[in-house]
Amino acid sequence: MLSFALPLAFLLLPIPLLVWKFAPPYQERSSALRVPFFRSMAQAVDMPHSSGAIVRSHTKLQFMASALVWVLMVIGLAQPEKLGDPITIETSARDVVLAVDISGSMDERDLIGSDGKPLQRLDAVKQVVGDFIAERQGDRIALIVFGSNAYLQVPFTEDLETAAEILNQTQVGMAGPHTAIGDAIGLALNTFQGRDVDQKLVILLSDGADTNSRMSPINAADIAARQGVSIYTIGIGKEDGEGEARVDTDALIQIADRANGQFYFADDSEGLREIYDTIDALNPRVIDSAEFQPREPLSHIPFGVALCLTLSALLWLVFTAKRKQKNA
Repeated sequence: MLSFALPLAFLLLPIPLLVWKFAPPYQERSSALRVPFFRSMAQAVDMPHSSGAIVRSHTKLQFMASALVWVLMVIGLAQPEKLGDPITIETSARDVVLAVDISGSMDERDLIGSDGKPLQRLDAVKQVVGDFIAERQGDRIALIVFGSNAYLQVPFTEDLETAAEILNQTQVGMAGPHTAIGDAIGLALNTFQGRDVDQKLVILLSDGADTNSRMSPINAADIAARQGVSIYTIGIGKEDGEGEARVDTDALIQIADRANGQFYFADDSEGLREIYDTIDALNPRVIDSAEFQPREPLSHIPFGVALCLTLSALLWLVFTAKRKQKNA
């Protein structure tokens, strides 16, 4: 389909007619002396002579060529465009931060896998979270791992394969033996800075109690709530353990409650998988869609035709003038 980016340019079309109507060529009358025997006088003094000045009238061809060139120039100024088929672009309006505990206690092998055999806690998490990431088509995912300190492993990206691969390469103890839940939440909030999305979601998984944070997890959750960030917490491991080996369910519950999320507890890999499915169902993906229509500029065509037509008309006038001179 053809369209014009500046259709108001067509208002220029009648300008030549207006000029011809209201601004005719300048004419001036002057006195002259008529000499009947001028030709004889010129011959007597051997002075060349010629007919008086004349104003040549335009031929129909010149008039038509001029009019057509003007129309083509106006069409070019109107910027004709060829419109392609509309293209709908969909982008996710949800950012998801996955915060995974990789402290020393994640080396325990007390989670039961789908085959009934005990699994290392981190291995079970990798399997479930890896599948969760693979199903996030269209979402932007960020990955944080934490132990004694919190580290941003993957900033927000739609490259899900890379995010899953980096998660798969993490090992227990890489971030230190202790647990810094509050710092992990604080890093997640910093990751959200400057991102204008409708839905900001943190899914935090831990098997211990916060023992090494510079920021209190509860205070971090309050800040998250004020910034519109929802935090879902998942506890795994032993509730009756001691020290850092005991999952602090009370703290995880408070974090979720304060940050408009929910708390879940899992004691096997299937339960963990169901928890991630539940979180996904509670937070359906929000889509922002925008329609884009490709435009191919075509202004060069009328300008090119006008140039060719002008050159052709000039060559024709030169050719006819020379032919008349030869015949004269």
